[in-house]
Amino acid sequence: MKSTAEQSDRSKALFAVALVSILWGTTWIASKVGVKYLPALQLSGLRHLIGGGIYVAFFTFYKRMVPKRHQFWRIIWMSILMFVISNGFSVLSIVYMPSGLGAVIGAISPIWVVIFSFLLFKKVKFKPLTIIGITLGFLGVLVTFFEFVEHILYTNFSLGILYGVISSMTWALATLLTVKQSKDMDPYFSLGWQMFMSGIILNTISYVSGNFIPYTQVPSEAWLSIGYLILVGSVIAFGAYIYALKRLPATQVSIHSYINPIVAVLLGDLLMNEELTIYIVIGTLVTLIGVYLVNNSFKKQVN
Repeated sequence: MKSTAEQSDRSKALFAVALVSILWGTTWIASKVGVKYLPALQLSGLRHLIGGGIYVAFFTFYKRMVPKRHQFWRIIWMSILMFVISNGFSVLSIVYMPSGLGAVIGAISPIWVVIFSFLLFKKVKFKPLTIIGITLGFLGVLVTFFEFVEHILYTNFSLGILYGVISSMTWALATLLTVKQSKDMDPYFSLGWQMFMSGIILNTISYVSGNFIPYTQVPSEAWLSIGYLILVGSVIAFGAYIYALKRLPATQVSIHSYINPIVAVLLGDLLMNEELTIYIVIGTLVTLIGVYLVNNSFKKQVN
């Protein structure tokens, strides 16, 4: 029988999962607000520069930890893959399409994890359940975008989809490589430096490309968006995520990946006037069922 303290810890951990499930879903809306006032790459860059800087300052001055030479180069390429390309393209995608739809595309990252595990690392086999899940996942995305065919053909909407797909693919690849390469490095120490370095790179790209607003001219609405993304998305939600992972099985914590896009779609409709249609509802649910089946099949093979 579990003690009162254990039950209390479990209850707090479950609350942390609920917190992550909701808060990370809201970051899509915050990014959508931010890109109205600030170039997408600069918005993403400022978020990571400041958020990562907090982690770097903590580890440097409190923990007295700095990257060794071999760790530094690993941090550089991991930051480029996970944050510069994946997160940068994710924010770029919602410049051209609704944030809720961007979240749906982002939700298929676990499917890319399985595909890359099979193609690059030969870690999994495509069992019937895996194939069904992959099929449903991509079919759900097609249903979600069914009513946007005209936009896709005649506007820059297709760019949003392209950026979103690249983002979900590179996030999956970065996740696999992070697990493979980070055994000799504290993951949170590595994450902080990755965010910080990507912030420098993204701001530099934004400046060189001419899509840059001087910091003194950044509107207050953009700073509010950045502040929300840092405080809620990076500090509170990420802290809750770590807390939950230490006290619950990863399979229970991963439920947030099914709730985040639902939160994003609903908030997009309520706060951003992003039309919520029956196709979006059905497509989102079919996508998440597909992701669930793929995740389930993958976990059984790697456990």
